[in-house]
Amino acid sequence: MKIGLLGTGKMGSAIAERLIDSGHSLTVWNRSADKTEALAKRGATVAASPAELVAASEVILSILTDADAIETVYFGAAGAMRTAVTGRLFIEMSTVRPATEVALAQRIEARGGRMIECPVGGTIGPARDGKLFGLVGGATEDVERARPLLLQMCRRVEHVGPVGAGASLKLAINLPLLVYWQALSEALALAAPAGLDPVRLMDIIGDTSGAPALLKFRGPVVATALAGKPLEAAHFNIDSIRKDLRTMLEEATSLGYALPTAAAAMASFDAAAQDGMGSRDGAELAAWWLARAGSK
Repeated sequence: MKIGLLGTGKMGSAIAERLIDSGHSLTVWNRSADKTEALAKRGATVAASPAELVAASEVILSILTDADAIETVYFGAAGAMRTAVTGRLFIEMSTVRPATEVALAQRIEARGGRMIECPVGGTIGPARDGKLFGLVGGATEDVERARPLLLQMCRRVEHVGPVGAGASLKLAINLPLLVYWQALSEALALAAPAGLDPVRLMDIIGDTSGAPALLKFRGPVVATALAGKPLEAAHFNIDSIRKDLRTMLEEATSLGYALPTAAAAMASFDAAAQDGMGSRDGAELAAWWLARAGSK
């Protein structure tokens, strides 16, 4: 299948690798062209613009930073909508508010294309292995058209409703995971008097009901940060976490809800970013917070 992928950040690149390994003909585009170089070496074609990518593809995936990026990539100069889209299927995978996905689908369909959303649960490793969790919103016939491709990327595909429903579920699922980093920071303050080695401490916490599934593989990263050792690379950085929390808070406000726990976590992440931690891994929040709390 001729597939186009708009956005080759960490998750986009991992998904692209999976698509190449699955035998698809892949065309990619990214605002920062250097992020397409590794994929080009693996056989992907690099498009000069989103419009050129769409013209070369049957199905177009996009995984972009936020609503502003979606607007620019789809409707800016040489954007994805600056070429014929009739008959093409778009699969939008960004973590954004439901209204953003609904508006995009309406604009694509007004031009003769079709769109579903499929924000995913999972990280870079599962993306490369085709083991993401797809939260799909869209018309049934469009979802069924996309399902064979989605099953190559995802271990589980859940059609949860019309466009917008997938975005709602993604925000809901991510909220407790992001808030957990602050909760863990506070838990580690209570554990400090025990004086345990960080590796042992995280192993104990990770084997209890007080740990989410992600701590099974992220616990050692937290332990490394607690020991004051540098991490190889940011897995999901603090600025990205702040963006997602901000999106959750905006969506809750539009629904008439307050999210006090998310707001408190947001304040902590904001403070970390102001302290120069924005590009650092979210798993480093605990080490930063303990050092900051202990200095007061």
